[in-house]
Amino acid sequence: MLAYRHAFHAGNHADVLKHVVLTQVLAHMGHKDKPYRLIDTHAGAGGYSLGSAEAKKKGEFEQGIARIWTRKDAPAAVADYLACVRAFNPGGGLGRYPGSPEFARQLLRPSDELRLFELHPTDVRILAQHHGTRPHTEVIHGDGFAGLKSMLPPPSRRGVVLMDPSYELKSDYAKVVGAVREALQRFAEAVIVIWYPQVNRLESAELPRRLKAIAPKGWLHARLTVQAPDAQGFGLAGSGMFVINPPWTLHASLKDALPWLRDALAQVDNASHVLEQKAV
Repeated sequence: MLAYRHAFHAGNHADVLKHVVLTQVLAHMGHKDKPYRLIDTHAGAGGYSLGSAEAKKKGEFEQGIARIWTRKDAPAAVADYLACVRAFNPGGGLGRYPGSPEFARQLLRPSDELRLFELHPTDVRILAQHHGTRPHTEVIHGDGFAGLKSMLPPPSRRGVVLMDPSYELKSDYAKVVGAVREALQRFAEAVIVIWYPQVNRLESAELPRRLKAIAPKGWLHARLTVQAPDAQGFGLAGSGMFVINPPWTLHASLKDALPWLRDALAQVDNASHVLEQKAV
């Protein structure tokens, strides 16, 4: 979807949830000496200025990262995430927001592999400029859904796949399910991390159920609902993260983080969270 630019949404409440979970997954993967491969199917530009016209248009970061930027009481998983955001803002103020490739740059070790897919021509140029020189990194101007199968399994037999398409097209939901199914057929041990929006659309409500049905070796599902739909019943009420073959440490780290984030990011009185898992 070439019209989509994540710069308009960088640092919003959905990014906070996504990157708190991603930070914990990558930190866990780094505990073993053996290297691993991270594949980001929709990498975006890799980093965003919160002073840009795009970010200021709706100011979504003000209801996301800006709400927790100065908090001193964050639980450990949120504190780890905030440390990465602060490292991307060396001046001390909140002027930039890191995309998933920047979290990867900070948390991957030199021996770990990084594969970044992006379709938008402007974003892929920015991505290549800032991340393309990292060792063991490839920036691919292409469709991450289509290219994923060529990346699995990695030589080390350790790997993480991050899928976070825009879902502006309803077909993205089916593409996620199809790509996950094919990835597991090729590499059953892959840790697959899927972000999805909580919107007024049947496909969004059904996606976790569909993913549970194709994840026989275990899964974790985390969701935050912090915002009311607009007058027409639309808008991003919240978002979810579905992790297939999750690290065994993930549930414990999110158990404290999710209630804290729910309260910190709530824009409605009935804000809620979900944390469930199937362990094998």
